[in-house]
Amino acid sequence: MTTLKAINKDQLKDWAKEIFKKNSFNMIDVSSKKETFRRALASGKIYVGKEVFDLIKNKEMPKGDPITLAEISAVLGVKKTSELIPLCHPLPIDHTATKIIMHEDDSSLEVFCIVSAFSKTGVEMEAIMGVNAALITIYDLSKIVNQHLRIDGIKLLIKEGGKSGLWTNPDGLPDFLKGIF
Repeated sequence: MTTLKAINKDQLKDWAKEIFKKNSFNMIDVSSKKETFRRALASGKIYVGKEVFDLIKNKEMPKGDPITLAEISAVLGVKKTSELIPLCHPLPIDHTATKIIMHEDDSSLEVFCIVSAFSKTGVEMEAIMGVNAALITIYDLSKIVNQHLRIDGIKLLIKEGGKSGLWTNPDGLPDFLKGIF
């Protein structure tokens, strides 16, 4: 029978690096990071055309209200991010909220998703996934009326927390957010 040898933490760390450093994919090691408050806001837009826009506005869509269902889908997207994006850490989400703004001038719906957590890593991917889930849900409920739909402009607007502090998208923020951040 083989005798087990006790090793210290540094030896274990070096051993793990040696074995796994050749792998091309690695989840970032956050075990030594401290938990801090993290928050991120992302946005994206879907262009649905005048007919679909008017049906949504008048709550006459054949499959139901895309806005309400999109808000629910955003929550699921946030919660399932680490299951869909292989190298994302599963995070204990403290809060998420989604706001969908209708723009009549270009027949579009703009989705905003904010996520916060007290964690060792950021929640940017969760916010972006929330936006995507909402947009794809609107797409799904709208394609029955108009298949010429376009999802566009998905981006991170703001992230805060961790050692980098507050970051805002250099392309600027929507006017209604400028006084907040």
